[in-house]
Amino acid sequence: MLKGLDPILSPDLLWALAAMGHGDDLALVDGNHPAQAIAKNTVFGRPILLSGIPIERAARAILSLLPLDQYVPDPARRMEVVGDAVTVPPVQQAVQAEIDRAAETPTRLLGIERFAFYDAAKQAFAVVQVSDPRPYGCFLFRKGVIAGDVA
Repeated sequence: MLKGLDPILSPDLLWALAAMGHGDDLALVDGNHPAQAIAKNTVFGRPILLSGIPIERAARAILSLLPLDQYVPDPARRMEVVGDAVTVPPVQQAVQAEIDRAAETPTRLLGIERFAFYDAAKQAFAVVQVSDPRPYGCFLFRKGVIAGDVA
């Protein structure tokens, strides 16, 4: 463990978060998601597994380090419920609460149709899968920048 880092942030996840560039996506998905099949198309090439972790807990840890992109209208996206694009299930509400806690500006989850989500996840830098069994716990977070001065 390292001082000041959330202990659920594994070495692989820390590497992926640090290696991502501005505009890269990170897919955070539930235990039902076809993560192995999707992740083989990503830069990382395999899923990063966080077993036994509820998805909102994983989101909190990830968003403690990952800035959301403030230059696009949809830095946080969610998989829509099939046949009901308006409904936001409790699992998505829980992740929205973590986004609200971490985001610098108000950031709403934009819905994406299921198969469009799968296609977008294939373009992500990495796929992080938790063992959370609740359906529709699938999200994309686009990495922003941390601006600063050179010392």
